[in-house]
Amino acid sequence: MFINKVIFMGTMKEILEKLNPWWNEEFNFKSIERKKYLDILKEQIDKKDINILTGIRRVGKTTLMYQLINFLLERKVNPKNILFLSLDVIYFKDYFIQDIISEYMKLNRISNKEKVYLFLDEITYKDNFNQELKNLYDFGNYAVFASSSSAKVLKDKKAFLTGRARYYEIHPLDFEEFCVFKGHSFKSNLPVLKSLFEEYMKMGGMPEFVLTKNPSYLSELLELIVSKDIVMEHDLKNKQLIFDLFRLLCERVGKQISYNKLSKILDVDNETVSKYVSYFLDTYLFDLIEIKGKLNQRILGKKKLYCIDVGLRNVVTGFKDLGSVYENLVYHVIKGEKPNFIYVDGMEIDFCFKDVLIEAKYGVVLEGKQKEFFDSLKFKKKIVANGVDFFLEKKC
Repeated sequence: MFINKVIFMGTMKEILEKLNPWWNEEFNFKSIERKKYLDILKEQIDKKDINILTGIRRVGKTTLMYQLINFLLERKVNPKNILFLSLDVIYFKDYFIQDIISEYMKLNRISNKEKVYLFLDEITYKDNFNQELKNLYDFGNYAVFASSSSAKVLKDKKAFLTGRARYYEIHPLDFEEFCVFKGHSFKSNLPVLKSLFEEYMKMGGMPEFVLTKNPSYLSELLELIVSKDIVMEHDLKNKQLIFDLFRLLCERVGKQISYNKLSKILDVDNETVSKYVSYFLDTYLFDLIEIKGKLNQRILGKKKLYCIDVGLRNVVTGFKDLGSVYENLVYHVIKGEKPNFIYVDGMEIDFCFKDVLIEAKYGVVLEGKQKEFFDSLKFKKKIVANGVDFFLEKKC
């Protein structure tokens, strides 16, 4: 059972009841659990901190909220003390969050002393969401879980949420999760895992796409993000330019990017390219990593680019340049370490962090001058990632 986000017509009571069916009927949300996130969130369920789930659209943030609601119901929490709101529902446009909550508490006769579990989907649809979340934290008896598909939730310019919020970036499926979604585990034999990994390289890790294999799913998702989260959000006129830039960036996954070259191809200025790339970063479509070096080198030097999901990249470029696809997947294993890359006199090594050095190779060996350069670098741990073994052993 899943609640479709539609433009509801009716009274506040009717809309709230439609969004919260567990008030009036048995609710049993069936889905595959992503334990690495769900277990952490369960530990936060009774704490006062505001918990904010971020990440690209349709990566599973809302599903995690429903799974937490299931968890609360299994704990015999009063269903009426659980409120889920889709804040992108147009009916809520002119209401403050607290106004909706007040109406809900009156409707269900919830006293101010009772603990209420709030699940606020797409929180950034409210312009003043930071202040509203602060007020919920300071003045209410709430456990708050909010989600956002925009990184602007992290840009709390007035620091309303400092010390009040915990942030969790939800990523596409890693390889272990992909295997689970495909009905397998890391205990499968190696030929099966190699076959699954080849499929992972093609499909990527968007959960619904992995389950349904709907050929139009990723294209429709990309259209939604570009149209709604970039073009409409920033009132842009040239939608095709955004798509063209996205295609160019997908072709450059794992490579150093030059805004100057991109601006010449697109016949726009560098500032426009830089601004549009920032929109892609804000919607989680891409990440950039810096060169290893002093601060001025990291700031002024070229950046390497990675896509949030190789499936989205492949739907644009086709399934080719498998070395870049593989490098992109390796990046997501170590993303949390905030890696840099090394580039000296035309020689490049893909990743480094702390005392770890990694070069990603797929179907080829590290040899020649690059191997000499790799061997000469002083790191305690040196890894040549090649094939599925890196993902099975999790050497980092």
